[in-house]
Amino acid sequence: MVNRINIFQPDAPMSYDDRIKILKERKLEETRVKSTMKVYQDGDDYGSIPAPETYQFHCIPNHENGSWYGYDGWSKNFYKLMTEHPIYIDPVDAFTCRWMFSMIWFDEKSPDKGLNWNPNFPYDDLKPEQELYGIISGIGSDAHFGGDYRIGLSLGWGGILEKLAFYRKKHPEHAEFYDAEELVVHGVQNWISHAIEESERLARVERHPVLRENLLQMAQVNRNILNGAPKTMREACQWVCWFNMASRTYNRDGAGFQLDEVLKQYYDADMKEGRITRDEAIFYIACLLLNDPHYYQIGGTNENGDPLLSEFSYMVLEGADKLDSACNITVRVDENIDRKFLNKAVDYLFKNKNGWPRFSGDEALNRGFMRLGYPESLARQRIAVGCNWMSLPGMEYCLNDCVKINSAKVFEVAMDEMMSHKGPYSTQLLWDLYQRHMARAVEVTAEGIAFHLRYQQYNEPELMLNLISHGPIEKGLDMTCGGAMYYNLCMDGSAIATVADSFGALQQRVEEEKRIDWETLYHHLKTDFQDKGGEFVRQMLSHSARYGGGNTISDQWAVKISESYSNQVRSVSQKYPGYQFIPGWFSWSNTIVLGKQVGATPNGRHAFEPINHGANPHPGFRKDGALTAMSNSICAVQPGYGNTAPVQLELDPGMGRGEEAVQKIADYIMTLFEQGATLLNINIVNGQQILEADKDPSKYPNLVVRVTGFTAYFCSLTPEFRKLVVDRILIQG
Repeated sequence: MVNRINIFQPDAPMSYDDRIKILKERKLEETRVKSTMKVYQDGDDYGSIPAPETYQFHCIPNHENGSWYGYDGWSKNFYKLMTEHPIYIDPVDAFTCRWMFSMIWFDEKSPDKGLNWNPNFPYDDLKPEQELYGIISGIGSDAHFGGDYRIGLSLGWGGILEKLAFYRKKHPEHAEFYDAEELVVHGVQNWISHAIEESERLARVERHPVLRENLLQMAQVNRNILNGAPKTMREACQWVCWFNMASRTYNRDGAGFQLDEVLKQYYDADMKEGRITRDEAIFYIACLLLNDPHYYQIGGTNENGDPLLSEFSYMVLEGADKLDSACNITVRVDENIDRKFLNKAVDYLFKNKNGWPRFSGDEALNRGFMRLGYPESLARQRIAVGCNWMSLPGMEYCLNDCVKINSAKVFEVAMDEMMSHKGPYSTQLLWDLYQRHMARAVEVTAEGIAFHLRYQQYNEPELMLNLISHGPIEKGLDMTCGGAMYYNLCMDGSAIATVADSFGALQQRVEEEKRIDWETLYHHLKTDFQDKGGEFVRQMLSHSARYGGGNTISDQWAVKISESYSNQVRSVSQKYPGYQFIPGWFSWSNTIVLGKQVGATPNGRHAFEPINHGANPHPGFRKDGALTAMSNSICAVQPGYGNTAPVQLELDPGMGRGEEAVQKIADYIMTLFEQGATLLNINIVNGQQILEADKDPSKYPNLVVRVTGFTAYFCSLTPEFRKLVVDRILIQG
């Protein structure tokens, strides 16, 4: 067991605020330890805790390479881990346990050893072109779609087992599926049972009356939901914690739900019966967010267009504020949003400077999704539950944020082809070649996604998310291979600014100003500007008109690039009945990896340096910050089909937290979404502080930044990742 020892005297104060403060201090202790462990670096701030050194997981391999695959392999190993999982209980917390492992992190699943894809299903025929175009294929990717937590909350674990038994009789041909799903549920129940026993044991030796009573309540809450469906807010939150922890352990799934809608019904029922106070409910929210910072949405409208904002929405923000930690709450902003609530959300952004909340644009997202042929009532149900992405809870399988095409690499291939022949050369010829290669890159990416959908069930079926989705249990089919209602598949482009700036520089410096000829420029690209005169050429190129500057040549190229890309992605859908491929512009933190695939580019970027972040301009696009110009540029390149091209904004806290500053940013948010933006991430970070933290992260253990779609403690980032954040903040701000 890995439990917190009570150091408090029986008469020590123990209010809800006291307990949150203690939990936050312990969170920082755990974060410091995790920051030295590779698996926790450069990713989300998980709610996990380090595992005890005395525990070692020994897998049950079902393949000669020592790893495990398919229904049998994943269910048996998950059941084993759930049954053995060390129990962590903090008597100060409202909820039991924390997760410690993710099965995809074990050595038996190490990508370095080539064990993360079932070798019985090779795709060697796709790899050459995937490499040629810098494609992150998504083959073998897991989770990255949203479940419908209402299914699990309404049934409970026992009800899910009954549902599995019912549909097993209807589909005896899918016995392997049902065997695996039942084993997964039994594994989770074993973990809960052990937590009940440990809570009761700790209660017998606990001296503090408040904490002793809390431990007894923990045990009873878990006993109630071991088989039955949750009936109170505390039971509902504990059920969510169990699902989140189990799903994280299974494959790191982090998609949450519409927090203010789903939990409000339990809070209302508790209030009606006098079972809860407002302060108690806020404490539960804080503990839920501490347990794991899943991606949750608040605000927006329901399928009928009715607003979802309520007093409970304010309580979600209050709970996050009291915790004051890394958080991934998104406020959905519709045209009729209560401005008082929006201002409150912005005020918390200034107050805590932790990169939350984010803001998503209801109108553009709905309008784009409807262009796929879906009704508005369905579009309204697609919510923000990931780094940059939306999902219909439990209805669609989408591989969001798992598939990337490196347009800078496509550009390089086109440039090399053009220059391999004798002239004349032109941006028009280069554009024609770029479009042809991008069309092929899109086709290759679609082929990879189709391959993944055929064979992922034999590699890593979605045994946890299947349980809270509409279709898998009813059909006996995994979400990846026919279990989902909709297959709306993400295909993100990346490096739009790198490519747009390159086209713009070529048009301006070579064609219009004739300051350099094509052959000389190409030579400097291939020598990374290292030959004589190379740095002068690089500076000339890098100071050409840039994307993000406001209707510049490069801005015009960016619009052209985005429109062409969206059309190509949508066109390939016609070849795959039942699939909808949806374009987006997002790089996640792959800016480093994708940059290392590409040599020097005509925008003055050195070989193998990072590409631009998402849909943002390259750092340093204008020295004055140019917030309006940048925002307009990103709005203009929105892909337009319900997936995002986020705006990443860095602000200095020097502008203050006062009413005027809050109002200014709230007005900016409304204007931004009126212009068609889909998602806004904001960091409020002091430039001097970030420089000092970069030199010695241990000096600022509380510093949280929004790295990309996720927030993380700065101390948990490697130097390479810190540089991305530092450059973005210092050069853009």
